[in-house]
Amino acid sequence: MIDIVDQKTRSRIMSCIHCKNTAPEMFIRRILHSRGYRYRLHDHKLPGKPDMVFRKYNAVIFIHGCFWHGHDCHLFRMPSSRVKFWKNKIETNKKRDMNVICNLRELGWRSMIIWECAIKGKKKVSVEDLVSITDYWFRKCNDNMQVRGK
Repeated sequence: MIDIVDQKTRSRIMSCIHCKNTAPEMFIRRILHSRGYRYRLHDHKLPGKPDMVFRKYNAVIFIHGCFWHGHDCHLFRMPSSRVKFWKNKIETNKKRDMNVICNLRELGWRSMIIWECAIKGKKKVSVEDLVSITDYWFRKCNDNMQVRGK
């Protein structure tokens, strides 16, 4: 399949996609804040500039878009144009994500990744389950964790 817009237009469109304050991120922030959790946003002193930093729990949360981070779920679909470019882009993102998690772990931080498919789509997790999982992770789990759609 061929892209319906030229490369310059596609580049402009893609550059408008923001990596901070996305709808899934705002959704999670509202839920956790309403439950009494307090956090810092996008701490540039930590590897990967986590979306949310919970110093009290030595924990960080990343909200990952399924497309940009190459998640194996129903929301991810490899583009049919410029396949080589997109494969390389997504693989680079995945490698960077793994390095960031390892670096954070070495610094004593626990990481949670909440995938976009856990928040939206036909297989999303209920708000109650999301809160329960997060509560458990903050208080009782010393490992890294991922929350994905059902």
